[in-house]
Amino acid sequence: MTESTTCVIAGGGPAGMVLGLLLARAGVEVTLLEKHADFLRDFRGDTVHPSTLRLLDDLGLWHRFAQLPQSRVEQGALLVDGRPLTLVDFRRLRQRHRYIAMVPQWDLLNLLAEAARAEPSFTLRMSTEVTGLLRDGERVSGVAYRGPDGDGELGADLTVGCDGRWSLVRREAGLSTREWPVPFDVWWFRLPQEAPGQYSLIPRTAPGRVLIMIPREGYFQIAYLIPKGTDVALRARGLETFRREVAELVPEADASHIQSWDDVKLLDARLNRAQRWYTPGLLCIGDAAHAMSPVGGVGINVAVQDAVGAATLLAEPLRNGTVETKDLAAVQRRRLPPAAVTQAIQRTLHRTLIGPILAGRDAEPPAAAVALVRRLPWLTAIPAHVIGVGVRPERAPAFARR
Repeated sequence: MTESTTCVIAGGGPAGMVLGLLLARAGVEVTLLEKHADFLRDFRGDTVHPSTLRLLDDLGLWHRFAQLPQSRVEQGALLVDGRPLTLVDFRRLRQRHRYIAMVPQWDLLNLLAEAARAEPSFTLRMSTEVTGLLRDGERVSGVAYRGPDGDGELGADLTVGCDGRWSLVRREAGLSTREWPVPFDVWWFRLPQEAPGQYSLIPRTAPGRVLIMIPREGYFQIAYLIPKGTDVALRARGLETFRREVAELVPEADASHIQSWDDVKLLDARLNRAQRWYTPGLLCIGDAAHAMSPVGGVGINVAVQDAVGAATLLAEPLRNGTVETKDLAAVQRRRLPPAAVTQAIQRTLHRTLIGPILAGRDAEPPAAAVALVRRLPWLTAIPAHVIGVGVRPERAPAFARR
């Protein structure tokens, strides 16, 4: 016998959890299926940008969020000719929270899940993986799943794919994607944090090398960029060579803590976008609709904004049982421009900055740009707005505010 709900969400990442919480606060019956038993995934991003911090305020979750272990990034700077040059300054934003909070994503997701569970119309099923789609003629009518008690089916007025860049929901729905080349993959590992400090989102670079430090409680999560497809060849050079290169970029951390190659995980960086995000009865948002490059750490926040935009447009038709394909198309019309602009900026950075550095060329910005920023420091608010607030920021709808 097929169970039923109004909206089934596949995937308990930021997009899925925020969408589920907001729809539940609108009185929509929501069931969220998350295939893992917990949220402890190391490849999850940690950056919570000013627009998302404002959302947490709107939702009445700020006090709980402020209790989570976190650090702040207020600016992005690098050394040019031995002098610090601020390129991104969040302190210049006209926002309540003028910084990026570095928070382990599993803590954020647990907070959102706790808030959503407080809503009577919300159900979260962990260890429950979507395995396929149900159909009623041309319309998607729910999902098949595998859970702790075996296989089952869940019918729904709307199925939302929030299951990430390798989305099964998108694939099963036949929604094709356009792929753009990414010149790098990412090695992901930890180093102990010996002392607290203020850290920048600007990568540390040397010819052929790019490294990003993400401060967490007691350690750094390191993203070390390598040329695309070179994982096997670089590992063959030996672990000691890698430790030495890391120590040159992060002298304040002890690279000897990298004990074996098992400590270094590979992330296949992708950049793509579905040409259509919906089909009758189904919608994809977040990475399932548009996988973001790691550059700028904006993926979480674009996904969250997708969820807010989708909830704003879909809550009423879902509550009234009148959701139609035109409503799903409206979500794509609203959220496609910011996703496309953000990805265009990332592609430009791949081509003009990351790619040349990994190819061994000079990592310093052009002298004219340096002189302009030093003379007009207010310009640093522009990239801060693009990164921290976004191209089309969303505000929590009135029905979700507390």
